Amino acid sequence: MATKRTKTPAQPAGRIRTGMGGWVFPAWRGPFYPEGLVQKRELEYATRQVGAIEINGTYYRAPDAATYEKWAAEAPPGFRFSVKAPRHIVQTKALAAVGTRIEGFLDGAVALGDKLGPLLWQFLPTRRFDPDDVAAFLDLLPERHAGVALRHAVEVRHESFLDPRWVALARERGVATVFTDSDDYPSTADITGPFIYARLMRSVADETAGYPRKALRQWAAHAATWAAGGDPAELPHVDALVPAAGPRDVFIYFIAAAKVRNPSAAVALRKLVDGA
Repeated sequence: MATKRTKTPAQPAGRIRTGMGGWVFPAWRGPFYPEGLVQKRELEYATRQVGAIEINGTYYRAPDAATYEKWAAEAPPGFRFSVKAPRHIVQTKALAAVGTRIEGFLDGAVALGDKLGPLLWQFLPTRRFDPDDVAAFLDLLPERHAGVALRHAVEVRHESFLDPRWVALARERGVATVFTDSDDYPSTADITGPFIYARLMRSVADETAGYPRKALRQWAAHAATWAAGGDPAELPHVDALVPAAGPRDVFIYFIAAAKVRNPSAAVALRKLVDGA
């Protein structure tokens, strides 16, 4: 049986990783993948260009442990895969009742071993903040599973979560609240966990790097502030800024919008971060 979570960070903090959602997309062949690269080598190539990838397909279908192991073997040391939790868990009406489903999902995901990044639990836009049910769900998220340390990020998509009670609950349970810069969903940068998880959704097709250079420099500055233990005041918050803390790991993914440009945005931001 999985043990209950604490707030202790699962991995060394302070590293900034940028990436995108998935790695299989025909339109990336040319703009991102070199011409002539065979598809079976795309993951190997992608994991050398960015520091992390968010696996989105797990939302619809859970791979077996052997598939996770294969993916991990193709990635270099230090790389991380974030894994999106299946919809049959996060779309359940009563979140407090999904304990056995969570364990089944984790049985596969932990096969990534030390390549496992944060687990993403994305709520539906129709899910309102129910403090009791959400608290019971967070209590089901373990600190470790099968000997592998876990980190959890929760993406809320209903405005009722823009509530100091949610911020307090997430902090108490040690889970990160996902920051999104979306026009379609509520956006809050309140720091609630020991790491940062951001999903950026404003890439545009007519920018070679997805975002204007000025915007990428601003995200590089925010990433550096987060990684150093700070809390960017320019971003939207529900509660007060948190005091300066120790360094944190930062995961920034470029998702949706002009998907064809997302790998380029991740590479460009990585270069800015590394240069800084």
